Amino acid sequence: MSVYANGFVRVAGAVPVLTIAEPTVNAHRTVELVRQAADEGACLVVFPELGLCGYSVDDLFHQDALIDSCREALTEVVAATTGLRPVVCVGLPMIVGDGLYNCAAVIHDGAVLGVVPKSYLPNYREFYEQRFFSAARDAVPTTVTVDGHEVPFGSDLIFEAGDVPGFALHVEICEDGWVAIPPSTWAALAGATVLANLSGSPVTVGKETYRRNLCTGHSARTISAHVYVAAGYGESTTDLAWDGDALITENGSLLARSEQFATRDQIISADIDLDRLRQERMRMISLRDQVGDHSDRLKSLRRITFDFGALTDDDMLRRIVPRFPYVPADSVDRDERCAEVRSIQVQGLAQRLRSTGIEKIVIGVSGGLDSTLALLVAVDTFDRLGLPRSNILGYTMPGFATGDQTLRRSHVLMNSLGVSGKEIDIRPSCEQMLADLDHPYARGEKVYDVTFENVQAGERTSHLFRLANHNGAIVLGTGDLSELALGWCTYGVGDQMSHYNVNGSVPKTLIQHLIRWMITSGHHSDETTDVLTEILGDIISPELVPAGDDGKIQSTEDTVGPYELHDFFLYHITRFGYRPSKVSYLARQAWGDRSRGPWSDLLAEDKRNEYDTATIDHWLGVFLKRFMGNQFKRTAMPNGPKIGSGGSLSPRGDWRSPSDASARVWLDELMRGPSA
Repeated sequence: MSVYANGFVRVAGAVPVLTIAEPTVNAHRTVELVRQAADEGACLVVFPELGLCGYSVDDLFHQDALIDSCREALTEVVAATTGLRPVVCVGLPMIVGDGLYNCAAVIHDGAVLGVVPKSYLPNYREFYEQRFFSAARDAVPTTVTVDGHEVPFGSDLIFEAGDVPGFALHVEICEDGWVAIPPSTWAALAGATVLANLSGSPVTVGKETYRRNLCTGHSARTISAHVYVAAGYGESTTDLAWDGDALITENGSLLARSEQFATRDQIISADIDLDRLRQERMRMISLRDQVGDHSDRLKSLRRITFDFGALTDDDMLRRIVPRFPYVPADSVDRDERCAEVRSIQVQGLAQRLRSTGIEKIVIGVSGGLDSTLALLVAVDTFDRLGLPRSNILGYTMPGFATGDQTLRRSHVLMNSLGVSGKEIDIRPSCEQMLADLDHPYARGEKVYDVTFENVQAGERTSHLFRLANHNGAIVLGTGDLSELALGWCTYGVGDQMSHYNVNGSVPKTLIQHLIRWMITSGHHSDETTDVLTEILGDIISPELVPAGDDGKIQSTEDTVGPYELHDFFLYHITRFGYRPSKVSYLARQAWGDRSRGPWSDLLAEDKRNEYDTATIDHWLGVFLKRFMGNQFKRTAMPNGPKIGSGGSLSPRGDWRSPSDASARVWLDELMRGPSA
């Protein structure tokens, strides 16, 4: 369960209460926060710009007494880090050669690894830094002596951990991150994965939002983690105010943020995912192209190596791992996502009808989740195109195990939506085929094997295609992304096939919320919404095998496992290429305690599930076997729109994989775990 064994590193941003122009006092507070971060398992702690003396001391920067006191304070901080894990970034003014520089000292285990001067000095509005400091480009020396030790000096430094693969730190200061091309951009192209910004940044109205956009946007463009820490309480309020804003972002996502305007010391922390950053950079070929375009400049960056030492913390992950990665936890975001998904589906189907010149569709309506969503999308599409809903030819086709309530819901749904609804009993044709096959069922035996099931699924699809021929229509597919991933679909002339499938890249967990959103949107009649609510409340079943003597009907999730887990596995394995052991670790973080994270509103009261490690690993093993073993079905999947950044499994889009690959490598890694 170690954070570090699973590709994460813990980083922190610290905002101490400042005592203006008293470096010794500030050093004590800095040391206290460093020790706190070390106790919490952090490997990086970032402090504000000029935090040892204060950003707002103005002309006092040119006082030798203050400069000397800052140097002594730095010595105290350096000594206090001996034996501690974190790399510590503190801000102070330093004289190098003939110039005074606004610097960040990068410290680890009782030594200064390097000193980074500020590159861009603001000199507009309330800022007058060029009055006090020289810019990094003005420095002739490439080293500086600190406490008798010569260390690298410059804005071109990358600090790499030898014992944590993927941890490469670049440090810049305030305005450096606000310019068009921040120095950290070049560092990221050169391999830096963690970008730190020590900032002063007085607060003004609207700046809080701008900072968030700036930090999340920069981390997204550079595919990096970003730690930003601004000056807080204690800075001079002669003409300005300070809010102590600290943010940790990763590839466009905000992981942690401090409380604004706090009057106490603050420290925020989060675990950043180095595996995710590595995977994203590896896939982003356009990023590699830029590396090639600027290779000469990037090669000139200097690299300083160090080791963290033992990283064996057994701790809960400090980041939210959503149980439902395809479904936003926030209700507002979720509604927006559902509206966008529906629009993509409608747009895709509308274009397919327009390009073919066909104005009718045939759809099988089972009374289950998938066909219900596809039918609702069809209705919205025909309304948008100005076509009559009667051109939607819905067929419910009861088989040997179709329940009375399921059949009733199918008819109510079609009738309430105003489509052309009909019923075709497929049992006679299925009985004929089973007889032709000399199947035991045809001789009166209760043999409900895969042939018995697939005869029904295939017969339904065969009817739909011939109905489409007969009516000049196309067959609208209903199968979803989760079923494709698991291979839970009948190949060929079965429920895997259609002329166009609007659900092909929509996972089962998202389908449930799409229907729930359509219920609350108020676009449908009371009769429609009532039957939609019934459909959501029923178990997921293919209804191909008759109920047992105990009356229990066939359950898909009893056979293949919970879709909520499989969608979780699917997302992390296909979207990020994670090792199975890491997927298991993340699933334990997400599903081991339902109180952990803002997802409780996504679950009905009777569905607030928890899973232990054995259950998670069992179903993950099932997923891996089924996923690798059913690629041949996905290779032949019909057209349909890609829905989300989580990807699709279309061989023409996101997922190209051999149909003959074995799951053995993935299953072995799951058994070994991350320490192997």
